[in-house]
Amino acid sequence: MTKNPLRRWFGRKWFGRNESATELGARQSKKEENDANTGNHSSGGDTGPTIRALQGDIASQCVDVVVNAANERLGAGAGVAGAIINAAGPGLLRECADSYPDGCPTGEARVTGGHDLPAKWIVHTVGPQWGGGTNGEPELLADCYRNSLQAAAEIGARTVAFPAISTGIFHYPREDAARVAVSTIREFLAQSDHGINEVILVAYDSEQLPIYERLLETEID
Repeated sequence: MTKNPLRRWFGRKWFGRNESATELGARQSKKEENDANTGNHSSGGDTGPTIRALQGDIASQCVDVVVNAANERLGAGAGVAGAIINAAGPGLLRECADSYPDGCPTGEARVTGGHDLPAKWIVHTVGPQWGGGTNGEPELLADCYRNSLQAAAEIGARTVAFPAISTGIFHYPREDAARVAVSTIREFLAQSDHGINEVILVAYDSEQLPIYERLLETEID
């Protein structure tokens, strides 16, 4: 099998990019057109990177990177993974199989193209299954957010949308998971060399959204 020349190794984390420069340019133009039509603009600039929450469909976000709450096989699944795979089309699973035949361990990140999504790229990360909180779950969940943001920064993304990783079939308590998400993202964005303008926390229902909103209004670090 020919190795993808754009895959890169960062610490213990694989991430890569499979689109050509022409394809990336076309996808960027599509994204800019979508932004102009929807009023979806990144905040930042003089005020620095921002984090905001909204309720919606993670697969429909017009951002540079959508994060997929994947399984270790990077294969078809339910919940967020199922929604993203269905919306992205069959090319996504082919790319995952070709580029990452060994899948993705818990806490790490892998990058593919966005395929049929509005997003240019998908960062796939595997969250921990909840086992009571004493088996390293908080550290692994923090790794998911940190490594996904680092992968996004490495490919030049400026806007990133996250689902509530591990809170579905992996049964991580929503409040605890949200606290890890917000504190880890804040810590990462406090760095000065990542280039990310905005992170969006996408809540999948009306129960998740107020948890995010409350934590974003509170200093929890």
